[in-house]
Amino acid sequence: MAPFQSMIKRAAPRATSAFLQQSRGMATEKQILMQINATKNIKKITSSMKMVSAAKLKGDETRLTLAKPFNAWTSVLTGEPALVEDATFEEIPQKTLIVPFTSEKGLCGGINSFISRSTRTCVAALTEQGKECDIVVIGEKGRSQLRRMVGDKVLTSLTDVVSPGTFALASSLASEVTAVAGEDYDAIVVIYNHYVNPAVYKQVYQVVPPLKGEGDDGETLFGHEFNGDKSELIVDMYEYMMASQFYYTFMDAAAAEQSSRMAAMENASKNAGEMIDSLTLRYNRARQARITTELIEIISGASALDG
Repeated sequence: MAPFQSMIKRAAPRATSAFLQQSRGMATEKQILMQINATKNIKKITSSMKMVSAAKLKGDETRLTLAKPFNAWTSVLTGEPALVEDATFEEIPQKTLIVPFTSEKGLCGGINSFISRSTRTCVAALTEQGKECDIVVIGEKGRSQLRRMVGDKVLTSLTDVVSPGTFALASSLASEVTAVAGEDYDAIVVIYNHYVNPAVYKQVYQVVPPLKGEGDDGETLFGHEFNGDKSELIVDMYEYMMASQFYYTFMDAAAAEQSSRMAAMENASKNAGEMIDSLTLRYNRARQARITTELIEIISGASALDG
């Protein structure tokens, strides 16, 4: 009995100190257990969102595959999109209207921040080159970010855009953007996320120049025969080209959004699991300190009675 009592006496100061620290500021067992249960619920939600995004991504990939040939003809008139990274934007004309595509919802990683940053980079580069630009934002997340960054350049914003968009929606947005642009701008620059694979997406920009009718400098499709007045047909072709470009951009950006959301929810689930392990360790330590304290009190009381 004497060796055991001496061991208890040596352990008593440490256990008492741990108990006092817990009572002064450390979380109790019940509080830690509540945190564990709450984190487990969050992990269930993020895991479910990851599976939903993975399922939606399959549909977005299918729609994107179908949209690519639908928009392939516009590359003859507009050229191929260019990467924003390391771009100089020197090919952009003197006065442009920038249209960044962002999402309506969050919890999708950094896709909106990347687009906002790319737009700010483009504006800074054009300003440095002595060029003029304005912005029409598509998407609620981009609107709130760009109004803080380059609010003086934002003309208007188009929100409540359901993703993935339909061709009717793309046509409506294209009509609104072209109405804002009118004939005041030399080109429209569309900035969006380009889907590469479920783990990679890149920020690209597409310069869409206006189509010029017969008799104008730089006449579009010079030498081609048109069944009707060329100037009127060029206007219709420009509207259809903008609608096709916006539709393809919607499909591309939607696929990138779902892939980013899937990766973000996977990382969130992983972080929640690590937090659960850390909280479980803290809970076990607090529980062990309480049990040790109770044993000390019981043995101390028994020793006092024996004495």
